[in-house]
Amino acid sequence: MTEPTLAPYGSWKSPITADMIVAGTIRLGEVRLDAGTIYWSEMRPMEQGRNVVVQWQPTGSIDRTPAEFNVRTRVHEYGGGAFMVADRTIYFSNFADQRLYRQSLLGQPEALTPPADLRYADAVIDRSHDRLICIREDHRSDGEPINTIVGVSLTGINEGTVLVSGSDFYSSPRLNPAGDRLVWLSWNHPNMPWDGTELWMAEVRPDGSLANAQCIAGGVAESIFQPEWSPDGMLYFICDRTGWWNLYCYTATGAIEPIWEVAAEFGLPQWVFGMTTYGFVSADRLLCTYLEGGVQQFVQLDLTNRSVQRIDIPYTSVSGLQVGADGAVFVASSPTAPGAIVRLDLTTGEVQELRRSSQIEIESGYLSIPEAIEFPTEQGQTAYAFYYAPRNQDYAAPAAERPPLLVKSHGGPTASTSASFSPGIQYWTSRGIAVLDVNYGGSTGYGRAYRERLKGQWGIVDVDDCVNGARYLVEQNKVDGDRLCIDGGSAGGYTTLAALTFRDVFKAGASYYGVSDLEALAKDTHKFESRYLDGLIGAYPQRADLYQARSPIHFVDRLSCPVVFFQGDEDKIVPPNQAEMMVDALKAKGLPVAYVLFEGEQHGFRKAENIKRTLDGELYFYAKIFGFELAEAVEPLAIENL
Repeated sequence: MTEPTLAPYGSWKSPITADMIVAGTIRLGEVRLDAGTIYWSEMRPMEQGRNVVVQWQPTGSIDRTPAEFNVRTRVHEYGGGAFMVADRTIYFSNFADQRLYRQSLLGQPEALTPPADLRYADAVIDRSHDRLICIREDHRSDGEPINTIVGVSLTGINEGTVLVSGSDFYSSPRLNPAGDRLVWLSWNHPNMPWDGTELWMAEVRPDGSLANAQCIAGGVAESIFQPEWSPDGMLYFICDRTGWWNLYCYTATGAIEPIWEVAAEFGLPQWVFGMTTYGFVSADRLLCTYLEGGVQQFVQLDLTNRSVQRIDIPYTSVSGLQVGADGAVFVASSPTAPGAIVRLDLTTGEVQELRRSSQIEIESGYLSIPEAIEFPTEQGQTAYAFYYAPRNQDYAAPAAERPPLLVKSHGGPTASTSASFSPGIQYWTSRGIAVLDVNYGGSTGYGRAYRERLKGQWGIVDVDDCVNGARYLVEQNKVDGDRLCIDGGSAGGYTTLAALTFRDVFKAGASYYGVSDLEALAKDTHKFESRYLDGLIGAYPQRADLYQARSPIHFVDRLSCPVVFFQGDEDKIVPPNQAEMMVDALKAKGLPVAYVLFEGEQHGFRKAENIKRTLDGELYFYAKIFGFELAEAVEPLAIENL
């Protein structure tokens, strides 16, 4: 073996390029099973972010979505639950017109709903009444959109008959096997679904209407997730009444029984529709995934004796679990392998990768393996993160040098980061830049109490945890305290801007469609999140003082380091004016600042050329700010005041 080349951190040449990351890379989405046949969705940056339904066959997967269609719903703006498959027929929402379509495997899509300002998601088939039951979001009138549960007839074009109304939000309509019971989740402002939801059940009459609806679980301070019927008609769901999202059963007598009480999270924050963490092999066996101490587990539960069998799979992250009688299909990844559609054979225990999100093949000598760390934070609390040390088999840094650190603040903020493979993180570490991916207070995966650390404390607890994570690594002599930077998208972009404005630890940062003005966000955002800030900050306008006090835009005088902003011009969640106000203020102050506005992008970037531009652009920005030479040329950014 040749001796590694001595070069400063940040100046290492890496085989993990932005071109490699976006070329042929897709985002694997929802998985569906129909009588044993496997389907999934793919978001393809190389096709301008188009979403395609794919059917797996032993001879090779087949695209089922014609080129002029994009399978994506805008209900709640974040979408999810955009397609389902029943009896070899695909039902999907098309992004351009938000109409529902039906497509037989041998035919072309046919519209089921009219060209109106209506959106649909999270459908199930109701064979007894020849219809879909789904969520509808009606944008036809002024004011807030109206969310309902509707039945969309499969005969002729129709907008759907309202079955359930009156609440602000709905999700998860699910029919029992006999087709005579429907359950669903509902919640109202100012709650988000991880704060509190209600589980409702109703009878389905012969004419398709509902009767005797009753709330059977949940409330304003109890979150229900994924109601599901077993093959023999028993209702199961996940609830956090003990402080942890655990599994429960609703018995024939109306009692609610815990299936397995454990300090672990079986549920997820419902940012999108159609999320699943368990499914039934049979009436008395189910497979489930859960997070315990931030680490994902995969188990089989025997419902007759409540015994638990752990299943060892070579993955650390599992999502979109769909279960059949002979096995399961899901999206999975590990620290060293990109996400894949995986089939698990329950008889042999073997796993088979059906489709990878990327054909990237990276030698192990260029991969940084995440280390789960705990570190002290404010008020004697502990916070969590994954630390990635710089790694590149071709290079070594001077002995006295410590690497720059990039702290990553995830979005949500009620979301979480995992140890799954991230080429975007390896892009940094293989160039000699350490990464700390923080699960700050408020993140999912550590119980309700940890999630609720952020109640009324957004912009404080999350910022403290990111700052203290960076300080911890400096104290451990692992990173350079003079070259600390932070980035984040959406809510993570707000945490980034707040950390740069209200603390003096970070020397540079990057905001991806981040919030700079909390009042503007409270006044100008979509329905799903329009009252989210009530819990994170306080009621508005009653507590306008808090919104102003925590908005970086009002305190640019405290900001003394460079920032780069990346923004989509069609973003309805965080409109471009949020970034532009901050950019203008930084320009006026004479601080180095760059602003990249992407045409046709919304909240989160989907086009390959734009994803490449953000990776290379952020690297270029830090190279100019910290003064290290890049090993390869990248497209420069226009940096004001440099």
